[in-house]
Amino acid sequence: MSFFKKFFKDVIRKKTDPEDDTVKVKGNPKPKYYGTVAPYPNFNASQDASTLQSAIESKDVDEDVIIAILVKRSNEQRQKIKVVYEASTGKRLDKDLKSVLRSDLEDVSLALLMDSIHFDAYLLRKATKGWGTHEDVLVEILATRSNQQIGEIKRVFKEEYETDLEKVIEDETSGDFTTALLAMLKANKDESKEVDNNLARKDAEILFEAGENTKGINISAFIDILTKRNAKQLAKMFQHYATVSDITLPKALDMELKGDIEDCLIDIVKCSWNTPAFFAEKLHLAMKGHGTCDDTLIRVLVSRSEVDLKKIVEEYRAMYDFSLQDDILKDTKGHYEKILLQLCGPH
Repeated sequence: MSFFKKFFKDVIRKKTDPEDDTVKVKGNPKPKYYGTVAPYPNFNASQDASTLQSAIESKDVDEDVIIAILVKRSNEQRQKIKVVYEASTGKRLDKDLKSVLRSDLEDVSLALLMDSIHFDAYLLRKATKGWGTHEDVLVEILATRSNQQIGEIKRVFKEEYETDLEKVIEDETSGDFTTALLAMLKANKDESKEVDNNLARKDAEILFEAGENTKGINISAFIDILTKRNAKQLAKMFQHYATVSDITLPKALDMELKGDIEDCLIDIVKCSWNTPAFFAEKLHLAMKGHGTCDDTLIRVLVSRSEVDLKKIVEEYRAMYDFSLQDDILKDTKGHYEKILLQLCGPH
């Protein structure tokens, strides 16, 4: 399917202006919190470390206790528990959990113990190591993290794996897809909420011409604009382009982009248009049909649990007419099911 046909058919849908995402705290505006995991109010790292040690060392490992602590503590609190646990036992909490937990429950528990930057670096390494590269994971992370986060991810990646992330990307990908990933790794995207209508119109014209080029598609124009503009600016540009497209019925509708670069640009567009809907679709596809992609469930639920998982849960219901929790109940079982459901919040 042509890039633009796919863009207008699957991505552009009716979108209302976002509600005010701030609340006033002591008279000052603060961003609303859309995570499902919040700091535990009566947090005591020493007590949690001791409770976890008892749960791990009991004759029958108490998975319920382990889950209750991991899910009901924020990531920052879990990092403190790790430090206290090692200081008091002389052992690492992640290694002790790995020794007593199994399969998917082990994977999600270890993911929750990593701080967000180390988790992203780990995911990027996992996506580029071994047979085959998981291109969708590379795009997902780089398209949904802030400039500061990308800078920190690159630093941690170099510390942990003794090589530059850029070099790994160059070695494991090719062509225009590599160019797009490296552009995102530069971490110079506009993160303001300002909209320049003239720039939006100009960008729409540039992309129109890039798609109409009879000598070939000018992919670099798409990469440059889609990886640098802020979400609201891109939304305005999409509106201008859709208007031009509807009036002139451009040949751009027949333009063909194949493979990784098409998927990459589509994902960037989806993220800028509606990030929670992008992740809701990821989760739906992970459980659609036969089999379940547990890597995707764990990656998305853990990484978004303190960002926008409430919104993702809401989008999921709006998009598919049933809840994310219902699908998790159908596709998973046991303590693994329990920890995923608790990450999703109240049902």
